[in-house]
Amino acid sequence: MTFYFEDLTGKGRDIPCEDIFHQVAAHVLSREGCPFEAEISLTLVGKEEIKEMNREHRGIDRVTDVLSFPMVDFRKPGDFSFIENNDPEYFDPDSGELMLGDIVICMERAEEQAEEYGHSKIREFAFLIAHSMLHLLGFDHEEEEEERIMLEKQENALSSLGITR
Repeated sequence: MTFYFEDLTGKGRDIPCEDIFHQVAAHVLSREGCPFEAEISLTLVGKEEIKEMNREHRGIDRVTDVLSFPMVDFRKPGDFSFIENNDPEYFDPDSGELMLGDIVICMERAEEQAEEYGHSKIREFAFLIAHSMLHLLGFDHEEEEEERIMLEKQENALSSLGITR
């Protein structure tokens, strides 16, 4: 498993962001039955950077907490059956790992949300990682049922890790 981590804010030092990223991402992959070694990147940014990315990639001109950039176009969320080993479209030719995608988190927004929701920064950060990992695996929350499934999967993953509100 390869995890790339970059903190462009310096705010990631307040909590063990890189460790939480590794723990939660690996746990979600395991729970969802990922049969491959995977490659995932996480970048921590400030409000201006994420606002610009949100505008550029989603056409939404506002700050958000997290953005996910999946590299696999899942036909059905969390269903790896269509992916063949060493498919050049999805696998890193050097490492042989499945390139799942990139996560970008606005640490300022995560800190604000932790305060708003009355839980720790660690819990909020872990939630955003779990949420984004599910997006990288093809899950979404556009429909009510999809949202229910994602919320349940996020909460179950975090509870099983002992990361609660």
